[in-house]
Order: sequence, then C-alpha cells, then structure tokens
Amino acid sequence: MLLNQSLSSNALTRNSAPRRFGVVFGVTVAASVLLGGCSMLGGREDAPAPVRSVAAEPASAEASPPPMTATEAAVAANPEGAASSDETSRPVMNPTAPMSYTVKRGDTLWDIASMYLRDPWLWPEIWQVNPQVENPHLIYPGDLLSLAYGADGSPQVRLTRGDGARLNPLLRSDPLSDAISTIPYSAIASFLERPSVVSKEQLQTAPRVLAIRNEHMIGSSNNEIYARGLQNSTASNRFSVVHVGDAIRDPDDGDLLGYQGTFAATAIVQKPGDPGRALLTESVRETMEGDRLLGVENEVPLNFVPRSPDTDISGQIVSVADGASIVGQFAIVAINRGSRHGLVPGHVLAIDEAGDVVVDRNGRSVGGIKLGTSFAPKVKLPNERNGTLLVFRVFDRLSYGLIVSAQNPVRIADVVRTP
Repeated sequence: MLLNQSLSSNALTRNSAPRRFGVVFGVTVAASVLLGGCSMLGGREDAPAPVRSVAAEPASAEASPPPMTATEAAVAANPEGAASSDETSRPVMNPTAPMSYTVKRGDTLWDIASMYLRDPWLWPEIWQVNPQVENPHLIYPGDLLSLAYGADGSPQVRLTRGDGARLNPLLRSDPLSDAISTIPYSAIASFLERPSVVSKEQLQTAPRVLAIRNEHMIGSSNNEIYARGLQNSTASNRFSVVHVGDAIRDPDDGDLLGYQGTFAATAIVQKPGDPGRALLTESVRETMEGDRLLGVENEVPLNFVPRSPDTDISGQIVSVADGASIVGQFAIVAINRGSRHGLVPGHVLAIDEAGDVVVDRNGRSVGGIKLGTSFAPKVKLPNERNGTLLVFRVFDRLSYGLIVSAQNPVRIADVVRTP
C-alpha cells in the first residue's frame, strides 16, 4: 500500500517565559541597604533571566538561526520536561536522533520513526516530501535521511534517494528489494495463517471437517480429513483448520462481531470435491469434526504511514490470538472499532489498562463504627496508559492491530483510544 497521505510539518511552539523580579524587604532593613538592593535590581534588568526552558528569541530576518541539535529540539518541543504523550500532539525529537541515517535492509518505518521521535505516530509531522524523487513517500534500503530544521525551528526529515532497489511498492515476505515496511512482515505472519476471529459469513461459507480418515475421532499431523465444500479448490491449496469457539460481541451494544477462532493445523488439499480430502500438517492442537477450513491470505500491504487518527476513537480489545487471556508486546489483538468508526491501516492507538473495581473498606461508617465489606462502596480505579497498538487490518466493525509496546500484560477489555 502506498504511503498515500500528504505529509506536513508542524512547527515547534516556542514560548518565551516572562521575566519576573521581586525583592522582599523587611520592615526593619536600614535605608542604605534598601538603596543598595534597588541598585542591584536595576543592574539585573539587562542581565539574561535564568533559563527555565528552551525559548530562543525569534531570529531576525537578516540572520538565520544556528542549527539545533536533537537534544535542543527535544527540550524545545517539551519545555516542561514532563509532558506525556497524552498531553501533547507536538513532535518531540529523541535526544539521540541522528542528523543523518542511511536506511538498511531489515529496517522498518516504525523503527526509523521511533529512532527520531518520542511518539512514532507523529512521523507525518516531520517527514518532508521531496517532489524531485520517484515515489517520494516510499523509503528504500540505501536511502539517506537527513534531519534539518525549518526557519521556524520545526524539525524536518528529508530524503535523498540512494541506490536501493525500487521495484514493487507492496511489501512481501522478503523486503530486501522493495520499499521498507512499516512493521516487520514476520510480526504478522502468524495472523495470515492463524486468524483469531471467524466472521459470521466465514462460518456459513467456509469448508468444514466432516470426518477424519480411518475412523479417527481427532486428527493431527499426517492424518487425512474429509471436508465439505472443497469442490471449488484445487490440489495443493492450503487452508487453516480453525476451531470455532464462543461468540464475540461488541461490549457497547451486544451485536455479534464474530466467533473466537483457535488455530489447529494446516490442511493441504489432496483431492477436491464435496466432500474433498486434505492432509493435516503443522498441527498445534487436535482437529475435530466441525472445524472450519479458512483460506490463507498470501499478503497484506504494509507500506502505510503510522499516524494518529484524525478523530477521537475509543474502543476495547475483544479478542487475542489463540484464545489467550493475556498477551504482551508483538502480539496481535482484535478491537471493536473499524472502518465505520474512521480507522484505516496505519492508525496508532494508545492501550489503557482497564482499572479494577475495588472495595473502599474505609468509605462508610455509622457512628464512627466501620461497616462490613458487604456495605462498603465500590470504586472504579482509573485506566492507566500501558502501551501502543498499530492497526494493520481493518474491517467494518473490527480491526486487527499489533502491540508495538506494552509495559504490563494486555488483556481483553483493555481500552484502546486515540493517543
């Protein structure tokens, strides 16, 4: 997928802190001391005020400002020094951001954006499109990235095309001769063959296991199965054998989003038909009658721009891969938000750990006597920022995302939102 969004640069806001001087005098101070203090105060009016944050005076039209270091840019973008990504949408440069970098094979756009920015999803704010190069939105191995600053001090990353290959703009499993991807293909390879959600439509139309050959009750690697609905397939077609579990419903309105799917094995068609015959391979759990055969996706375009959604989006994690209860970094999860809510591949969402409900044992008493736990009020603790989710596959009311960072385990019902 081409990086099809026009990228713009936002200027770093420079705030000049007002200078305040105050002198407190005691009522018993002698007049000579008072005069001396006033003299000292007058002498300080021309002296520079102590630097509380980077707030350089605007450069005159005749003189251009000296180039800033990455550290200075980071301080300038975050003068208070403690603002979190939830409190600002301005790009904050990493102190170790290089002034120039040659893209290497195996790099991803997320890696590069993380190298330059504290919040990688603000990459469009600093990316400077070079209209003089072919496919200016794509980055290839061998390209040179240069960090510069505009007249207003805003950071910009500029591209100088190198000798890297520029063939197919769609990423495949081998990115060596193509544009770099946003995330590693290997990170979602399991998603392509091991879907965690089965849609209602798939459940109705997908081939299903009818029987295991030789009267076996369950199947595993090297067992043959018979399946209904293989008449339109061809020999050597690959399917994912998925066990269909509980219904997944939208926590907002209870509508059906799909069914929990657990990968069991890979099935290779040997004889098309209805029923047809297939061979089980790569089994990770038993295959049983009624399991569905889902087609394997060969590719998912990964050349999208990581960015924050344009609107406020808030949803929940409704499913995790393989039916696990908790997952961590680089796991794939499904959320109850999709294209109808404004999501597109490349959108980055914050993950909030859902706050627990606790009993306030000291919150209620009668006549100074504390009541028992049964009568104590319950309090919902606030959600806490836990990580970052990068959306890469979007459907109408459901999307898949890769957890690119997580401080604590991520669970079903955790909140995802616009960062």
